[in-house]
Amino acid sequence: MEKRRTVPVKLDVDSDDAALLEETIDEFLWAANYVTRHAFDGEYVTTSKTTLNDDTYDDVRAETRLHSNHVQAARNKAADACKSVVKKWKQGKKASMPHFTSPHLVYDHRTATFHDEYVSLATVDGRIEADYVLPDEKRNTPHAEYLFSDEYETTGAELHYSNGNWMLHIHTKTDVEPDTSAQDATENSTVLGVDLGVNNLAVASTGTFWTGDEFDHWRREYEKRRGDLQEHGTRWAHENMQAVGRKEDGRFKITLHRLSNELVAEARENECSVIAFEDLTDIRERTGASWGHKWAFRRLVEYVEYKAAEYGIDVEQVDPENTSRRCSHCGFTHPDNRDGEAFECLKCGYENHADYNAAKNIGLRYLRRNQTGSGGGAPVGVRLNSGTLNANGGYSPADESARAGVHAESPRL
Repeated sequence: MEKRRTVPVKLDVDSDDAALLEETIDEFLWAANYVTRHAFDGEYVTTSKTTLNDDTYDDVRAETRLHSNHVQAARNKAADACKSVVKKWKQGKKASMPHFTSPHLVYDHRTATFHDEYVSLATVDGRIEADYVLPDEKRNTPHAEYLFSDEYETTGAELHYSNGNWMLHIHTKTDVEPDTSAQDATENSTVLGVDLGVNNLAVASTGTFWTGDEFDHWRREYEKRRGDLQEHGTRWAHENMQAVGRKEDGRFKITLHRLSNELVAEARENECSVIAFEDLTDIRERTGASWGHKWAFRRLVEYVEYKAAEYGIDVEQVDPENTSRRCSHCGFTHPDNRDGEAFECLKCGYENHADYNAAKNIGLRYLRRNQTGSGGGAPVGVRLNSGTLNANGGYSPADESARAGVHAESPRL
């Protein structure tokens, strides 16, 4: 059986090469969205990669400068996303046509050549070379264990651009005996807890925060525009209000697609098999969220569900009761533990951001709900930015190469 691991590697990319990569990503996203639109253009959604290739390959090659393998990768990306939508429909769930916006690009062995200290990447105008930015520690890192190990084979990669950084998520695999594989799956399977809110749209148990500043800014802006138009009361104003609504819907969908892509990437980077949210029922009453926020939360979970399915990651919802009041360290629950965005346990003194504490509790609640002692490969820990928590709150630190976020856990855990 195969054991697969993904190793995120930061790249050192100069400005000229960065411009080429950005152009290549733009054309890759255009290609994926073109194939997706074609798949939905008919009485039935086309999910066959062969059919989509026959229908769109020549068009995409004519309209872009992409390498043929990048065209195929874009087609595969679109086809897999369409399959996930159709699957949700069959389950009676709502889902809309996928739209790719997050800056990323899929590479295989024909579009990327992996060396010991650098990688060669195909672009729309030849190849570029980018050096790896590696940790100083040579041992006990994912790079040493998987990327530079003779036991693992490099199978491809996915390039991402976020917060000014170029990250290459390199995929590796090795063959293992079935019993070793089963044991490893249990030992490494983890859950990513995610708390949704108003000030922070999403907070992950790894300590990554996605603020709601941009969302709130544009929500207020569009509300103001509608209010100004409503005062006129004319047919022209009514038509323009409808146009404003369409622009608002489009802008928020783009924002939520980007956020959902980043949440799935966070789960993949941390090798999580489950992403756990709180049940969205009555979330307006619990959080003081507006109708717009409630719509955004539901749409975000939907986007994460079908995108996570592409990578075999499940999305679940848990009972939200007291997740914001319970101490993720000792379990003590009290309303006064939380004061706005600050959390301080009245019993054990644990302090951290309240939304981060809630994200950990969401992950822990999923573990307790699913770990019945019968095995079956259920997730065995909540992924933090510095290790994992088990269902009993026991903390297992990661190695020194683990990412230390803004809200990294203290070693005292």
